[in-house]
Amino acid sequence: MRRHTLSIFLFLCVFTALPLCLGRVKGVTSSLKKALHVKGSGDVKTTNMTALQMHASFFDRDKDGIITMKETYQGMRALGYSYAISVASALFINGALSRKTRPPETPATITLPIYINNIKNGKHGSDTDAYDSNGRFVPKKFEKILKKYAKTNPNALTEGELDNMLQGNKDAGDTTGQIAARAEWNLLYRIAKDKDGLLQKDTVRGVYDGSLFFKLEQKRLSSKNKKT
Repeated sequence: MRRHTLSIFLFLCVFTALPLCLGRVKGVTSSLKKALHVKGSGDVKTTNMTALQMHASFFDRDKDGIITMKETYQGMRALGYSYAISVASALFINGALSRKTRPPETPATITLPIYINNIKNGKHGSDTDAYDSNGRFVPKKFEKILKKYAKTNPNALTEGELDNMLQGNKDAGDTTGQIAARAEWNLLYRIAKDKDGLLQKDTVRGVYDGSLFFKLEQKRLSSKNKKT
């Protein structure tokens, strides 16, 4: 199921986000090529951020409050995703969120920037509602996820239970939100499941409080250092 979902995700990224990007600006391809050889720091900055802003800030590699396609690519690579998925994610994520988060009267640019201050405007439907309309984490909604769907283990989700959650969160007629939610959760499961194929409660909570991606990057860096 994961392989099939990822294939669909890549297809949708290329055929929905790329025309959007190219229709607005020129030079996207050259910008992405330059991005492939640049590494980001991934340092954490928490001052005055909502949980959703903290979650997004992982991809703000230079910590200027703006996430370019290059930085989205860097963040995905830092988490261990392949070249293809990282490029497709940069196109899809920035293509979808740049216009929604761009301040009024700010012109579009070739980097399709995402503005972290306005990331709440990028919330999509068919989600868990664990973020409120301002991007703040709602613990009660988070606890309901596990209570409702974690049947095998009360503190974790299996792949099948994750699929049940996605089905249960669908909003009628919300194709875009459903696609986004499935892509997000299946990509998360790919890198964050444990050795038993479970997505642990603390892992899921880390998605919402903004800490998980930073931890996963540090874990990968530590693992690389041990090998060298």
